[in-house]
Amino acid sequence: MAATTFSPSFSTPSLNSSSRAHKTLTNPNLGFLASVSRSLRSLKATRLTTDNACGSAMASRMVSIPAVQTHISLDFETFVFKKEKVSLAGQDEYIVRGGRDLFKLLPDAFKGIKQIGVIGWGSQGPAQAQNLRDSLADAKSDIIVKVGLRKGSRSFDEARAAGFSEENGTLGDIWETISGSDIVLLLISDAAQADNYEKIFSYMKPNSILGLSHGFLLGHLQSKGLDFPKNISVIAVCPKGMGPSVRRLYVQGREINGAGINSSFGVHQDVDGRATDVALGWSVALGSPFTFATTLEQEYKSDIFGERGILLGAVHGIVESLFRRYTENGMSEDLAYKNTVECITGIISKTISTQGMLAVYNSLSEEGKREFETAYSASYYPCMDILYECYEDVASGSEIRSVVLAGQRFYEKDGLPAFPMGKIDQTRMWKVGERVQKARPSGDLGPLYPFTAGVYVALMMAQIEILRKKGHSYSEIINESVIEAVDSLNPFMHARGVSFMVDNCSTTARLGSRKWAPRFDYILTQQALVAVDKGTPINQDLLSNFLSDPVHGAIEVCAQLRPTVDISVTPDADFVRPELRQSGN
Repeated sequence: MAATTFSPSFSTPSLNSSSRAHKTLTNPNLGFLASVSRSLRSLKATRLTTDNACGSAMASRMVSIPAVQTHISLDFETFVFKKEKVSLAGQDEYIVRGGRDLFKLLPDAFKGIKQIGVIGWGSQGPAQAQNLRDSLADAKSDIIVKVGLRKGSRSFDEARAAGFSEENGTLGDIWETISGSDIVLLLISDAAQADNYEKIFSYMKPNSILGLSHGFLLGHLQSKGLDFPKNISVIAVCPKGMGPSVRRLYVQGREINGAGINSSFGVHQDVDGRATDVALGWSVALGSPFTFATTLEQEYKSDIFGERGILLGAVHGIVESLFRRYTENGMSEDLAYKNTVECITGIISKTISTQGMLAVYNSLSEEGKREFETAYSASYYPCMDILYECYEDVASGSEIRSVVLAGQRFYEKDGLPAFPMGKIDQTRMWKVGERVQKARPSGDLGPLYPFTAGVYVALMMAQIEILRKKGHSYSEIINESVIEAVDSLNPFMHARGVSFMVDNCSTTARLGSRKWAPRFDYILTQQALVAVDKGTPINQDLLSNFLSDPVHGAIEVCAQLRPTVDISVTPDADFVRPELRQSGN
């Protein structure tokens, strides 16, 4: 890694900086900014004077937030784009803002590049190939964006429909595309990367650049004691949203400069000093409103962990648990579905996206706030328990090995039958969901149900705390735990349903949801809801920490870097991966 272009350093900043963060916020479009300080003062004065007695082991745990552990602070040098410093909860980080006005810089960022090969047509492939092609055309660049697919793949038809063709040299065989490309964007599934990395490396040209949108392959290589070949550069640009969101917001952004999905970038190897600007150019070309630095290792830990947590697996688990509780307590099935799934994917997500987590709490009545507090207090530590275990399974390589082994079980092996993933959408809850969605008026975001809100926000805050204690940057924490959830995945789940997402997203995410969702379901049922039924007192220290957490100020800063356009998802939005559509799986 070239130290002159991408330099990780270490620091241990103080968390006592939320007031400084608030003073820098001036965006008039975010109505909650002016009221945050007043809200905190009034809440501390009125709600935190109640009895602090904690009658259970869960309630008596230490809840004060200690100083953040040493984290990696990534600086970088760019010769093409403008680097900016932002302060997030007292931590200085460096970003590059995006925007269509920067497309003219792409030829400089991609200097010496004649062909970019986009390998795969799954979740990210279609979006990234089209965005790159369109951005380079806007820049009047003659760089070729070529899609490489397996011979005989039925995805050829979809690539042709998107404007790529064999006749003009923008569509071809995977191996031919890899060998002829100066940048190879490897966007095939994680399992396919694990199975084919040796052959892929052997086909790459010396001094070419391998681009990843996920750090999974590094984690897999590390688990085998290996690394990438030393004669290629290795970079990552990782959009904080699924491929259809990346394309959808890019298309919407034709009318609004900079609309898109934020991305992280990392440089793992730089053989000739070009890697940082190539990575930043790639991110700008995808339409990222802002790009922040990470490492491939930090990326795969936060990403694989995140999709098993707030992004998919944990949401799947908590709505199953709460739907069952609400119906068992006499709520109608339709209303229970609205008060769980529709509540989270609709009004809660919209509120957090535009106003932050505190606005969810502040919008409730006094009685609603008490319900929120009860749910939050009871759910925070059970959620953290599972999240902590999940993070360590990812960091140790166990979860990555689990994904690889699961992929091998999709096919007959060792005399045993194939076990591809089944669907979840035939159970009672999801059948109710189909009925509710069909009857839902256009634009209906569902009800704000206080108890569900308390559980969901507790989950979000617990995930933020795990990543914070594990040394991740606030940019990564907020994008992985908040922005990707409320601005990318949840809008699609609101349009099509959680079960549709669980059945049709990336293989790694689908596997993770099936494995971890039951864990969240069970621990909420067995611990959190039992504590509520026993009348366990609200942990006021835990609530106080939530209300005053510096992450709220950091989220507000990130909100100012977000485009003013909201993603528009139609009820028939199709984000089924081509191989699933073809197999009926």
